[in-house]
Amino acid sequence: MSQPPILTVSQLTRQIKDAVEGSFPLAWVVGEITNCTRAGSGHVYLTLKDDAAQIRAVVWRNTAARLRFDLHDGLEVVAAGPVEVYEARGTYQLIIEQLMPQGMGALELAFRQLCERLKAEGLFAPERKRPIPRFPRRIALITSPTGAAVRDMLQVITRRWSAAELVIVPVAVQGEGAAAQIAAALRAVHRLPRVDVVITGRGGGSLEDLWAFNEELVARAIFDCKVPVVSAVGHEIDVTVADLVADVRALTPSEAAELVVPHHDAIRTELSRIRQHLAQALVSRAAAARARLEALATHRVLTKPTERLHDLSRQIDEIEIRANRAIRQRLKQIREQLAANGGRLDALSPLKVLERGYSVTRLAASAEVVRSTGQAKPGDLLETLLQSGRLTSRVEIPPKHA
Repeated sequence: MSQPPILTVSQLTRQIKDAVEGSFPLAWVVGEITNCTRAGSGHVYLTLKDDAAQIRAVVWRNTAARLRFDLHDGLEVVAAGPVEVYEARGTYQLIIEQLMPQGMGALELAFRQLCERLKAEGLFAPERKRPIPRFPRRIALITSPTGAAVRDMLQVITRRWSAAELVIVPVAVQGEGAAAQIAAALRAVHRLPRVDVVITGRGGGSLEDLWAFNEELVARAIFDCKVPVVSAVGHEIDVTVADLVADVRALTPSEAAELVVPHHDAIRTELSRIRQHLAQALVSRAAAARARLEALATHRVLTKPTERLHDLSRQIDEIEIRANRAIRQRLKQIREQLAANGGRLDALSPLKVLERGYSVTRLAASAEVVRSTGQAKPGDLLETLLQSGRLTSRVEIPPKHA
């Protein structure tokens, strides 16, 4: 029995590589994603597993850029591509060239993932949505200039409110580059003079046809638009990310046109109602004013305007009489009090003492009353006050002290 050839590791690996890659030029694999990593180069490395086994896989950058949905651990997918052997490590991996979520379409999954992310950021929040003006002066239509949607909107707007000016901003609404055109128009529309509201949308179609309005680029452009945006994409059953971000969602382009402008007949009716209301209010105000005027005309102040003046004059006279009486009474009391006080003071007056035969002697120099002999010295002049007149004397003999 001959000995089999001895192979180097490289030779064996190359044979395995040829065998594996030749047997699996395109393999379809279903499994759950785990260990998903996106490298700085843009390549995505992951592992597909089931309950019993796992296989490494890679999504090259160009393929990953075309994916509509995000890859993450736990996502069930169906992957397709060749199986390659990495000789340097002696491992094999699936080169994923096609990838779709298990149980739903790729676009549906991408739609759900984007909605969840934008909702978490607050782009769908009702409190940030702006009201559209009731009487817009100029309306910008960001849509295809050749589609049925723009014709419907033009007909409805011009029929309902011919005063509004319309500006068509032509963009592609499906296909490659449509999302970029729509987003660019939304970001630049505020530069158009006097634009009060924007309608962006298109007619109905498949999910693929409407996909431009599900792109994150368009959603953020609507959010950043400086003019209120009405989204009108597809038909009633179609809901896009643009509908959820826009300030107002219209079920159809025709409904969008009805929402942004009033109907002239409705305005005429409302104006007529307001006019009638104002007329009735004026009649009511005039009647109320007339009734009040009549009531005032019968008021005593107007029928007898001088009566109040006479009453006040009488009151003033009465006050004057009472004041004079009080003054006279007070003066009488004061006079009586002064007379009584004068009598008491007169009784205490030294002149009364002199009238009874007494006299008062005092030193002429100081007018000090002499009460004892010790106050006078020889040579002092004395002044004696009598009832009538005074006497002046000089002390010649020293007084004898008692």
